[in-house]
This record gives sequence, C-alpha cells and structure tokens, in this order.
Amino acid sequence: QVRPVESGGGSVQAGGSLKLSCAVSGYRDTDTYVAWFRQDPDDGPGSEREGIASIDSYGYPNYARSVRGRFAVSLDNTKSTLVLQMDSLKPEESGMYYCAIAYGRVRGPASLSHGWYRDGTWGQGTQVSVSS
Repeated sequence: QVRPVESGGGSVQAGGSLKLSCAVSGYRDTDTYVAWFRQDPDDGPGSEREGIASIDSYGYPNYARSVRGRFAVSLDNTKSTLVLQMDSLKPEESGMYYCAIAYGRVRGPASLSHGWYRDGTWGQGTQVSVSS
C-alpha cells in the first residue's frame, strides 16, 4: 500500500481558513474509508489521534462534532485526492494533521476512531498552526 501524502498545512490566525490535500491510492469501490486525524503538539508520537473527518466508498462524510459546520471533507472524481477545507479555525486546532486509509466495514462515527486505522496506511502529516 502506498503511503498517503498530505499537503496544504501552514500558519493562520484564528478565524482563518486552510485547505489540506491528501494524495491517496488504493481506494476501492466498496469498504474503504479515508480520514483526517489531528495530533496535539503536546502529545507524544504514540498517543491517540483525534478523528476529524472521514469519507467512505460512497462519498458519505462523517465529522467530529467539534468541526461540523466549519470543515468539509471531499474526495475528487478520480478518488485519488482527499481534501479537507477548514474554516473558522481555532487555536486549539493546531497540530499535525494526518491522512489515513483503511479497509473494512464500520458504522459511520466509528470511522473517526484512531484504532480502526491501526491496520491501515498513514501519511507523514502536515503541520497546522492557528494563532490567537
């Protein structure tokens, strides 16, 4: 499995926007989930990552409650680029953002669980910094 490649991170002020992209391969017509996760900068490398948004084989998105209405996840028509549009960013949303792909069947909200992607493939991450 080819590792996803994230891009688009950067520094913005609170209330600003960023658009993250993830080049992903191996997307299947069924039983595939691709998701964005955030790791707090104060957490160790092995700590649990926070699920932000995911999208399944049918294009159905799931969002963490904290980002609903502000973030939007989408997959392009070729199913090779996952995009996360982040608006009205908050300082506490700073961190490293990772893209991950995994296969299987899971109920929608569970597709935001870090543990479900343990057997999946993760990217190297892209840094987001939101200043107050």
